[in-house]
Amino acid sequence: MHLSEANPKTPMPGLSLYETDFYAWVQEQASLLRCEQWSQIDMPNLIEEIESLGKQQRQELRNRLSVLLGHLLKWEYQAQHRSRSWLATIRLQRRETLRLLKDNPSLKPYLDHAIQEAYENARDLAMGETNLPAQTFPDNCVYELSVILDDSFYPGEPSELEPK
Repeated sequence: MHLSEANPKTPMPGLSLYETDFYAWVQEQASLLRCEQWSQIDMPNLIEEIESLGKQQRQELRNRLSVLLGHLLKWEYQAQHRSRSWLATIRLQRRETLRLLKDNPSLKPYLDHAIQEAYENARDLAMGETNLPAQTFPDNCVYELSVILDDSFYPGEPSELEPK
């Protein structure tokens, strides 16, 4: 059977639409919610997906902090290779992290923990992209939250690349 012949509303025998066509399942659940057809909603999977949305926001925060912290480490420990690209990444990750926190204020209490978790990845990123040995970088994040997200903070020696 060709893809064009497949009927998205007809799951494979023994499998639910949730298992065979997630997008079609989402559209169906949204329609059932709009029409208030409560008894037809796939409640167990809907609950699971709603919970996963919250987990995705936490993961996005950790990912953005990992990239941001990794670039701050590179900026500080490999100053001779600083570039506008690194600067742009730092600025972008700060801006997007702040937007994520503005859109999801309940993530703020999780920030300290997220920074701790993100730092391990940040350190790996910095080691991989600088080829500097692991002992170059502190074992734990030395940057305070207040400076991590501060537009004017760039660790190490001042640079002509830093925004005025």
